[in-house]
Formats: sequence, structure tokens, C-alpha cells
Amino acid sequence: MYQQMIFVNLATNDLDAAKKFFAGLGWEINTQFSDDSTASFPVSDTIIVMVHTPQKYREFTKKEIADSTKTSEVLIALSAESREKVDELVEKAVAAGGSVSGETQDHGFMYGRAFDDLDGHTFEVAWMDPAAVQG
Repeated sequence: MYQQMIFVNLATNDLDAAKKFFAGLGWEINTQFSDDSTASFPVSDTIIVMVHTPQKYREFTKKEIADSTKTSEVLIALSAESREKVDELVEKAVAAGGSVSGETQDHGFMYGRAFDDLDGHTFEVAWMDPAAVQG
């Protein structure tokens, strides 16, 4: 069965630093789809983070590239399998040079935190108790 994929394309001002940052999250670079202008990081079987130099990113859009340290162009939300995994990923991001973004959200059945990468892109990480999800 076909599974739709999501490719999150982000511009970075320092590709080498971005590679180290995302590797610090435990995401392995896919060298088949990486070169001197792009780094590909599979997050799961269906989510790929693609980090591009501004020159490469401009090949995909005619729009001005947002300064993600000053404006929010997108919020990237990732699920986690537990509250502990939420904390683990945010702690890895901070250790890799990122920063905590916003306050911890704890609603009992749902728990979330967020971090900004080196270029200011915000990643939200959330866990939701499966028993709380209505089918």
C-alpha cells in the first residue's frame, strides 16, 4: 500500500552546522540525497527533513526566503512515543546548539515541548495518550 511522504524543506545559512545539529538529534544523513548544497535526514519512513543552502532553496521558490530568526514561516510538529521521548529529543536539540522554544505544554493526556534549530525553525514535539484519542 502506498504511503504518502512529507518532505520538510528548510533553508540554512550554514549547511555544515545544520548537518551537525540534525545528526545531534540522532537523525542519520542520507548521503544518496545529500551533496554540497543539501542534506537529507530521514526522520521516519514517511518524513524527510531536507536542509538546503539559500542558493539551492531558491531553485524551489521565487518567493523571498523568510528569516526564520525573526519570522515564523512554518511550525513543524513531530509526534513522540512517550513523554520521555519528547524530553529526550528537546534535550538533544539543546545539546546540539538549538534552543527551547516556548513553554512546556502538559495537559495530562497530551505533553509537548518545542525547540528552535540553529536557523530558528521551530520544531514542536508532542506525545498524546492513545487512550485519549477517540476512534
